[in-house]
Amino acid sequence: MSDNEPTDFIRQIISDDIAAGKHNGRVVTRFPPEPNGFLHVGHAKSICLNFGVAEEHSGQTFLRFDDTNPGRESEEYVEAIKADVRWLGFDWQDRLTHASDYFDQLFAAAVKLIEMDKAYVDSLSAEEIREYRGTLTEPGANSPHRERSIEENLALFRRMQEGEFEDGAHVLRAKIDMASPNMNMRDPTLYRIRKTPHQNTGDKWNIYPMYDFAHGLSDAFEGITHSLCTLEFEDHRPLYDWFLDQLVPQHRPQQIEFSRLNLAYALTSKRKLNALVDNGVVNGWDDPRLATIAGMRRRGYPPEALRDFIGRVGVTKKENLIEMGVLENSVREFLGSEAPRRMAVIKPLKVTITNYPQGQTEQMVAMNHPANAEFGTREMPFSREIYVEQDDFMEDAPRKFFRLRPGGEVRLRFAYIIRCDDVIKDDAGNVVELRCSYDPDTKSGTASSDRKVKGTIHWVSAQHAVAAEVRLYDRLFSVPNPGSYDDVLPHLNPRSLEIADARLEPALAVADRSYQFERLGYFSPDAVDYSAQKPVFNRIVTLRDSWAKLEKQAMAEM
Repeated sequence: MSDNEPTDFIRQIISDDIAAGKHNGRVVTRFPPEPNGFLHVGHAKSICLNFGVAEEHSGQTFLRFDDTNPGRESEEYVEAIKADVRWLGFDWQDRLTHASDYFDQLFAAAVKLIEMDKAYVDSLSAEEIREYRGTLTEPGANSPHRERSIEENLALFRRMQEGEFEDGAHVLRAKIDMASPNMNMRDPTLYRIRKTPHQNTGDKWNIYPMYDFAHGLSDAFEGITHSLCTLEFEDHRPLYDWFLDQLVPQHRPQQIEFSRLNLAYALTSKRKLNALVDNGVVNGWDDPRLATIAGMRRRGYPPEALRDFIGRVGVTKKENLIEMGVLENSVREFLGSEAPRRMAVIKPLKVTITNYPQGQTEQMVAMNHPANAEFGTREMPFSREIYVEQDDFMEDAPRKFFRLRPGGEVRLRFAYIIRCDDVIKDDAGNVVELRCSYDPDTKSGTASSDRKVKGTIHWVSAQHAVAAEVRLYDRLFSVPNPGSYDDVLPHLNPRSLEIADARLEPALAVADRSYQFERLGYFSPDAVDYSAQKPVFNRIVTLRDSWAKLEKQAMAEM
């Protein structure tokens, strides 16, 4: 397959359109988020697709804010969305627009539909409209106001805009077919009264268009060639086309649907995410346990890894649930080659090397990356007292435990071989210190260091260690598809966040990138809480997928 050959059905459609000379060979897409919350991993797929296919054909992409629902939208969300798109590596340049930019044109289009006797003002209540709409198996019934004259409809619609009526008194509806098997075609609402100031247009409007009416026409006004939507809009496409058929704009876009990205153990419902934030279940929209783009960015996910993951998932029309491990593997693969290595002890256990000279410190040479010499080396201080991981000692160890045990030997990475001679416990019987001895002829990197032992562990010098808070993040939910439950709270993972009082090597005193803490995983300084006075690191991902077997079993049982 050549680099230019289409890799999915949308790219095939676009390739065929270009070959046929459709739209004069242009490709113009748009990403149209509603600024009523933060974006999540599903939006990341749409961003990458819309901006990606345009870039592949030297086209253009509009970032258009769907701001048709004032009162639920805010500038905070606008700025967050812009930051997310930029972080993913895309630029809309001078093509930042809003649905509200076209309110005058949309109003004129609505008036034209009324003049064509294709729209009418309905005075039924919202509940009555639902009753008249029918069901999936029964046709709807015409509103008693459906046959109002064109003149009366025009007058009422203008009075709606002038603020004469209260919210809910009237709506403007398209006149299509109340017996249509597609519920979206049963005289859908085009405008409703909302006496709410708008963040862009102020008090100019007392009525606001519905998304279905504004979306397709905004596409037409902007010259969008391919309007890429997720599958829930497939049943809306006949309505999208109906507006274009009636109003015949100078440019006609084409709506194409693809499956949304559903990630296991994650939540992508804005409503449910908002509830988690408002109720303090998580610490804001950028909580690193959330599958929001802001949360993934704060956790330390590289944008390159997220784009790679989206590329692996692909673009199809089949809905499925993607294993979290697929995303985490993309993160591991990127950081595996890009992240320098450092030493950190998350659960410190003190070790005193009894035969090492008191007051002495020597510098051990450590590689910054085991597979790339260009990363260079660094010096790590070594002294009489060090910290190792609690999990690297076991008093009653099984035969194949190749770490510290009473009388057992282990190599300290980049340093010496030590032997555990004595175990110190507190009054409760907890191990609080190990007394060890070292073999001075086993210094790593010297000619006399050939003596082999089976285990190698990491460490930090107690005297020189940097105290830090390390946040061990895991999946927020304990079930693969939390979005399928009305109440997600019973399915929270109680161990989604553990906080450790860690000790780090001095090279981590100032950190501005992600690192691999050797043997522990990949970690990143927290973008909000990190400071030189209080280093805070987030675990991005473990070195191995400890959930793999559990996840496969849970997905198979769904």
